[in-house]
Amino acid sequence: MAHIIVVGNEKGGSGKSTTSMHVATALARMGYRVGALDLDVRQRSFARYLENRAAFAAREGLSLPTPVIGQIGGGPDPLTPALDALEKECDFILLDCPGSHTKLSQMAHTLADTLLTPLNDSFIDFDLLARMSPEGEILGPSIYSEMVWNARQLRGQAGARPIDWLVLRNRLGTQQMNNKRRVGGALAQLSRRIGFRVAPGFSERVIFRELFPRGLTLLDLKDIGIESMSMSHVAARQELRDLINELRLPDVTVSF
Repeated sequence: MAHIIVVGNEKGGSGKSTTSMHVATALARMGYRVGALDLDVRQRSFARYLENRAAFAAREGLSLPTPVIGQIGGGPDPLTPALDALEKECDFILLDCPGSHTKLSQMAHTLADTLLTPLNDSFIDFDLLARMSPEGEILGPSIYSEMVWNARQLRGQAGARPIDWLVLRNRLGTQQMNNKRRVGGALAQLSRRIGFRVAPGFSERVIFRELFPRGLTLLDLKDIGIESMSMSHVAARQELRDLINELRLPDVTVSF
């Protein structure tokens, strides 16, 4: 069976679609068969990213490793048929969830073998995981953590393996070092209480905004004729390499 990666939280603007695109295409570039589903049926940022990629590759005559994008249907269970269609030909299936609570997102979390939750490195996003007092004391899990807990319970009742949950600290900056330390300390404390791993994600970089219209990722720059990369590009590739390693996906060895 395909290993299912779910990228989700319940807050927009945390970099879910950028993370989804880079993880999915990195796996495809390494030779794995990858399926993709965008569960945000309204905004469709991940799906449009993939559509932009196909259009750019066709226009430029390029062959870019690309995930196979599936289609969500209708009915009371639109997710199962879409997954069944992809699972026949995929090693991994990545589901990008909307930045809100929906039935599709809730279903996806119960199916996750690996759950990846990108967060901006701030206490505003931290509030999605846990409630905190003004003094910095963690009062208890918040709405999203409770949903993940419910998904874990359902998987346990069904005899499925536990969810490997990774919280990704996106947009880590060089400034506000005190805030960074406080957020990091709170995440470390919370991870032990509710069971997730913490990893650094992508720093704030202009290049991520420039890649979307052409459907490109950091790993495609040489394919479009950019042989000499800046230090920022090199650092961003290393962040992606570190992320794929930290996901600890079955039988995956990073080769880029």
